Amino acid sequence: MIELDNITKVYKMGETEVVALNGVDLRIEQGEMISIIGSSGSGKSTLMNIMGCLDKPTSGQYRLEEIEVSKLSDNKLAEIRNKKIGFVFQSFNLLPRTTALANVELPLIYGGAGNRRQRVLQALESVGLAHRSHHKPSELAGGEQQRVAIARALINNPALILADEPTGNLDTQTSREIMLIFQKLNEQGMTIVLVTHERDITAYTQRTIEMRDGKIEKAA
Repeated sequence: MIELDNITKVYKMGETEVVALNGVDLRIEQGEMISIIGSSGSGKSTLMNIMGCLDKPTSGQYRLEEIEVSKLSDNKLAEIRNKKIGFVFQSFNLLPRTTALANVELPLIYGGAGNRRQRVLQALESVGLAHRSHHKPSELAGGEQQRVAIARALINNPALILADEPTGNLDTQTSREIMLIFQKLNEQGMTIVLVTHERDITAYTQRTIEMRDGKIEKAA
């Protein structure tokens, strides 16, 4: 499903070049749930940004469902992000003045989809939060906000979910509940990639990719 071949990413900061990724090769199969772990500066977030079509590699090839996305235009990348990829972030990234229902509905509005309300309620139901659909983020606990974010990521039936430190702002019990949701989604066939610095989170995934200095140090 995901094929990364010799991916490099170099950032220029004035006269200095910073190598964020240095020849990364990775294969992720349909239906896998994997974790990417590494210290700050290891390249894991840069790798996720490339997989999520939020950034382009300096060199190398990235194929998502056999589509070569490395060289696509910004408009095409935006289309792939909206249709094929669901994102979950550490900070939830919810609009504070709108309800859970409205937050989950946003990708459907961007995509011009119809029959939105029923789809939103189904997505919220899948994460156990349909009864809180009319609450704003400030009225929801951290774990509930992350459930809303997961429902939003699911709303377009993406091929892939990318989760960047999805439990980073949550206590241990709530983190466990969120990871069990991801596991359930994976059991239903969803491909999930999680970036984390928490070693215990990797126990929920089938494979762990360890990164250091822009390279994959170990893949288990």
